[in-house]
Parts: sequence; C-alpha cells; structure tokens
Amino acid sequence: MASSTLICDTEPWKNLRAHVEDIKKTHLRDLMSDTKRCQSMMVEFDGLLLDYSRQCATLETMDKLFKLAEAANLKQKIGRMYNGERINSTENRPVLHVALRAPRDSVIQSDGKNVVPDVWKVLDKIRVFSETVRSGSWVGATGKALTDVISVGIGGSFLGPLFVHTALQTDPEASKFAKGRQLRFLANVDPVDVARNITGLNPETTLVVVVSKTFTTAETMLNARTLREWISAALGPSAVAKHMVAVSTNLTLVEQFGIDPNNAFAFWDWVGGRYSVCSAVGVLPLSLQYGFSVVEKFLKGASSIDQHFYSAPFEKNIPVLLGLLSVWNVSFLGYPARAILPYSQALEKFAPHIQQVSMESNGKGVSIDGVPLPFEAGEIDFGEPGTNGQHSFYQLIHQGRVIPCDFIGVVKSQQPVYLKGEVVSNHDELMSNFFAQPDALAYGKTPEQLQNENVPQHLIPHKTFSGNRPSLSLLLPSLNAYNIGQLLAIYEHRIAVQGFVWGINSFDQWGVELGKSLASQVRKQLNAAQMKGKPVEGFNYSTTTLLKRYLEASSDIPSDPCTLLPQM
Repeated sequence: MASSTLICDTEPWKNLRAHVEDIKKTHLRDLMSDTKRCQSMMVEFDGLLLDYSRQCATLETMDKLFKLAEAANLKQKIGRMYNGERINSTENRPVLHVALRAPRDSVIQSDGKNVVPDVWKVLDKIRVFSETVRSGSWVGATGKALTDVISVGIGGSFLGPLFVHTALQTDPEASKFAKGRQLRFLANVDPVDVARNITGLNPETTLVVVVSKTFTTAETMLNARTLREWISAALGPSAVAKHMVAVSTNLTLVEQFGIDPNNAFAFWDWVGGRYSVCSAVGVLPLSLQYGFSVVEKFLKGASSIDQHFYSAPFEKNIPVLLGLLSVWNVSFLGYPARAILPYSQALEKFAPHIQQVSMESNGKGVSIDGVPLPFEAGEIDFGEPGTNGQHSFYQLIHQGRVIPCDFIGVVKSQQPVYLKGEVVSNHDELMSNFFAQPDALAYGKTPEQLQNENVPQHLIPHKTFSGNRPSLSLLLPSLNAYNIGQLLAIYEHRIAVQGFVWGINSFDQWGVELGKSLASQVRKQLNAAQMKGKPVEGFNYSTTTLLKRYLEASSDIPSDPCTLLPQM
C-alpha cells in the first residue's frame, strides 16, 4: 500500500475545520443582508446563472476552500484528466468522457494517440445508421420500417440515456423529430420490465439495441436473449440480424449472438459506464429517436461546459464552485445528503442518474493510494421535481434534518400554458415556488414573527422554522438539447472535483463487485436445486431459510421448462 499525505492532514483542511466554529455563529438571515457578498456569489456562463449566496459560507470560507483546492492540486488533476493520463489508477485507465463531445478538430491524447478521430468515426457511423433507419431505408425482416427501439442496458448504460430521453421528449424541436417513433429502455432483469417494454410493440417494427461493453453483463445479456427469443418466435431466427444491433467492443461475442458485427458501435475503456451517455451508449438510441442533429446539440452543450471547466478561474468556474461547496457541506458542516430539486418535470430522471454518477464515483472509504479515510466522503443523493417534492419530503428539509438543496430552474417552459383569467401562467406558478423555497429554507420563521401574527401559543413550536438551511440555485435559459448537455457536464465535473479534493478514485466501482460474485453462487444453487433436486448448502442459516422458502413456493416450475415469454 502506497503512503501519501491525506488532504485532511494539510493546513488548509485544518483551517477550514477551525473556521466551522465561526460559521456556526452566523445565520443565513444575516449573510443574505450583505449585498456585496451575494453579488460575489453569482456566476454566469453561456446563458446559465449560478447563485450560491444561500450556502452557509462567507467570502472568507470561499477563500479557504480555494486554498484547499490548491493543496489538493485540483488544477493539476483536472489537467491530467484532460491530458489522457491514467488517473483511474486501480484499473490503469485514462478518464476521457470529455473526448466524447469534443469538436471534430480537437486533439485529446491517450497513450500518445489523438482519440478524437476515433470518436467521430463512431459518431459519423451513428449518424448514417440512424438516418437510414429513420428514413425507412433500413427495414425489418418483413419489409416494414423500424419505428420502435428498445435499448437494453443497465446502470450507466440506462440511467444517463433515460434522463436525456425524458428531458427531450417534451422539447418542441426534439418531439417534432420523434413523431411516430418510440424509444424504451429495458434495464431490470425482473421479467416484469421485459413485459412492460414489449407490451404494445410489434416485433416487425422493433429494433433492439444491446448495450454491453464486454457483451457479458449478466442482466443485460439475459434480457437480450429474452428479446432475441421474442423476435425469433415471431419472425424466425434469421430476423435477428435485421432487428438487433449492439454497442460493444467484443465483436466476437456480438457475432456469436447473431448480430452482424458491422452493426456494432464501439466505445472505449477510457469511458466509465456512468460517464458514457455521450458515447454510442446514449447517442445511438437517442439519435434513432430524435435524429443525430438534435443529439449533436446535446453534445455541444456538454462540450461548452467541458471547456469552461478546463479554462475558467476557480472563482468563476461553476463545476469547481459546486464541488468545493459539496466538500464543505459534507466533510466540514457534517451534512451527508444532498437534494436535487429540478423545477421541471422534464428533468424527472435527472436525480436518479446523478445518484449513480455521484454515489458510485465518490462512495469510497479509502484514498486513491488505498489509505483508509479518517473523514466522511461521498454524498447521499436523492431528489424529485418541484413542486411534487414539496408535497413529499420538504417537511423534513424545512423542519427536520439539514439537507443542502440544489434548486434547478428553467426560464422558458418547453410547453407553456396560459389560461385566460388566471393570475399567472402555469410555468410562473411553478417558478414562484422555485424562487420562494430557497428563501424559506434560508430565513425560516421565528417565534416572534409567529406571535406578531397571533398564532396560538401552543402552535408556535410547531410552526417555527429555524432557517439557516443551505441551498443553491441554478437557472437555465431553456431546456433544449444544448442546455441538457450543459447540465449533465456540470454535474459530472462537480463530482470529479469532489473526488479530486478528497483524494479518492472517482472512476472505479469495486463496491458493486461483491454482490455480483455472491449472486453467481446463488444462481448455481438455484439451478442445482430446481434442475437436479439438490439440497441447499453452503449458505448461512438466514440465507438458507430464505432460499428454501423461495424454492418450495416455486416448486411447480418444471425441471426443464419450455420457453415462456410475458403475456400482456
């Protein structure tokens, strides 16, 4: 195990620890009355406005956080990522998702080779293929156009593309291009997910995209085999090549599966699954649904933030500011969770995606050199669109635990509604809450205010709001493909900043391996018990009892069942 200086041993970290006592003596009511402070805590870039004045932080706090970034060599670490160095040291890989959306004439090196031409070779292939399918030139086995797409993948192969798809569905330009088409995502190995995906679809008009880098992911490949059977049962085995394509690097297994290797779209080891939405993983299904021109705007939005993150001074660098404030909230103020609250129903799948990007990246207990961390790292992320969340968990946020909040607002609605005689439009009503909630959290309501309102004495404790609850507001000009790309990249880089400062590896995910390994043992036991009648053995009492109950209740399944597909 390599020895290294932990960030908590540096003077800037110790200075921040001491500074916490000063912050505890302040209240956001007082901090928000300092106009100069508030002005300095607003940052604009490319149409976006970040306001972090409602964080429990002073200008002195920010100065100390910038010194912490310096001690963590943040600038150098960002440079190493963009230069293609193998910063994912446990897997010996570069981390180059920025190359996936780089302009065609960019130069981004990995092992001495510019990877951008390879990226654009795949993007051009996707452009041609998606246009061929969308135009009806590529047809299925019975000569019908393929208007319906099921993308099969899990984790990063699912959550990111689903977020973007959901956000684009109601965008006027994107929805126009998607007319007459359907895109569905099959992720869970639960057969119910298969049933929901194929219900109402005709195999004759369906194209399946199988997303698996190695073509060995257990859940994905079982779902892929299930859909292959669904297609074969209806159209014959030879139809598979016309109705299934792959996003994979394992061309041998792709071909063995029955997919033409020419219809496999590559991505690379330097793309982590949760950072892969801008690769063929997301670009292929999204281009089939919306056309490549719309998806290219999404890539350009992400690229805009990539350049900002790389070049902007930290004081004006949106991802850096967000990352440093998260470190401050988690490791110093002791707030382990973060609520992601987009005031846009189109962003309903944003929080689930960021859950994975953040918690799989930074849910680590050791430094990048394998040294146990003596401080808390990683955030517990959750969220729900406003105003739905207000009627769900805001009670806890206002009067229970302190949970820093990200409020995300959009100036122009994708689908505006105006009703004659109403005081404000529907979108104005939504945004009224976007503007009000951060102030409610910051200022709260005092017993004195309640007394002045003649609230009965016995209700005053119940109606008192302590306030001093941190939040930040991010205001987007609209929610088109470009803005969606910006939002994605801001959060990707914010999470990297946190990991760089904490000194952890944000780009591996060994924590997901143990459960998969144990599931493999269970799978063998289920097969042995159901097919050969062998007893359950090799497990602890609890697991043995549960397995026996499961096997007894499913004993009516024949030992060699015929193929059965969902009947809905």
